[in-house]
Amino acid sequence: MAVTRRHLLKSAACLAAAPVAGLSSGCTAPLGTRQSYLTQVLAPRNYNVIFHWLDVIMQQVRDQRIAPPRAAYNFGMPLAAGFLAANSITRTYGEPYNIGWGPYDADPQVAYVAAFTTAASEVFQQPFVVERAQYFNSIPGSQAKSNGMEWGRKVGLKVVRMRTNDGSEPSEVNYYLNRYKQRNDALAWKPTGPFYSATPGPAFDSFARAAFPGHGAITPWTMRSGSQFRVSNFYHPASPEFAAEFKYIRDIGGSQSRIRTPEQSEIAMFWEDGPWGITPPGHFLYLAAQALQHKPMSFIELAKAFALLGMTQCDASICAWDNKYAHDIIRPESSIRVRAPQFQNPDPDVRVTPNWQSYIPTPNFPAYTSGHSTFGAAAAEMLTLILGREDVALSGKVPDEVIWPQLKGVVRHWRNIRHAAEENGISRLYGGVHWELDHKNGMRSGGDLARHAFTTMFPRIG
Repeated sequence: MAVTRRHLLKSAACLAAAPVAGLSSGCTAPLGTRQSYLTQVLAPRNYNVIFHWLDVIMQQVRDQRIAPPRAAYNFGMPLAAGFLAANSITRTYGEPYNIGWGPYDADPQVAYVAAFTTAASEVFQQPFVVERAQYFNSIPGSQAKSNGMEWGRKVGLKVVRMRTNDGSEPSEVNYYLNRYKQRNDALAWKPTGPFYSATPGPAFDSFARAAFPGHGAITPWTMRSGSQFRVSNFYHPASPEFAAEFKYIRDIGGSQSRIRTPEQSEIAMFWEDGPWGITPPGHFLYLAAQALQHKPMSFIELAKAFALLGMTQCDASICAWDNKYAHDIIRPESSIRVRAPQFQNPDPDVRVTPNWQSYIPTPNFPAYTSGHSTFGAAAAEMLTLILGREDVALSGKVPDEVIWPQLKGVVRHWRNIRHAAEENGISRLYGGVHWELDHKNGMRSGGDLARHAFTTMFPRIG
């Protein structure tokens, strides 16, 4: 990556303010501070090198205001690179990327950090000078350390080269480039204005252009292609099924809803997770850290677990965005405010309501399927498979109270991670930004891709 003058100045300022040693860092907030995400969910005795670096990149996603699909991509590469470097030394699992075996006399945790930070520097365009220096300076000098640093950097660069032409470049991801054919019928997506009613809340540009129309064509980590789990077609706009969807979302998801309960309004905001914080894929990695801290696991087992979680969150973003732009389905807000007459639906409930507003902000990309539902289902299925059980209860506050200050102090409770994923997905209906079929089929494709990844990736050797 190119290190700019801005990066160097920032690094120098951080070095001047940084603590002397340990895992704490100057620019990244350390465990125990309000800015650290994992402070909210980790017991200090469970803190380790994997959780430390996960916290670092969660904070980068927040601080750089990275949008959800790109955040998922940025989580995936460092978590994969770190595991691949460490695993090539421990020789515990098979892998399909031809990394090769590392030196026997290398420290796998040092190699993990060297590879992780090399990949993270690329995807975040941030050199992590302070964070790297403080970690490596905290490790006593030895041949194992030197070998780990050298091998980890080599693996990290190999992973970066492997992903260099994967279709994720901004110039490719942010334009259609004929990857997907746009609809020209009544269901065709069009930009939606920021007409939402929950306040205070985030601000959005009016009628922003389509976000990431090429993201679904990125080379995935665990799927054969972005379209491997593409779902069936959306309802015909003149069908009774569509009429039922139209009426339900209009009634429950609008600013003046008489049927949405206070708890459902809270759920809509709790899981909104816009690009001013941890984002949906980050939220589920955050919940995974909360759950996995209590499972007895070796370093390499935990590294594998987070590699699978990060890679499938990336693949969930590719799967969801492939579905979104392959189907190109209109959002409820445009349908209810403007488009209803064009659907030619005989149901009298399919009518225009010009002043209707979604409760939470409607995103600037097609509806079908729901990214939230795909992210949540992929994480829930993967985490359940890793844990080997479903009955792991979770609870927590919203990771980023600053986005919706009315959530300050709110704690939600879930029977298990699948319960959390279902609530996350259905929150988009309560918020008025998705059709119910977006949620149902997003959950299905997310679960399918996670099961596929778990059964095909990283078999134990011997």
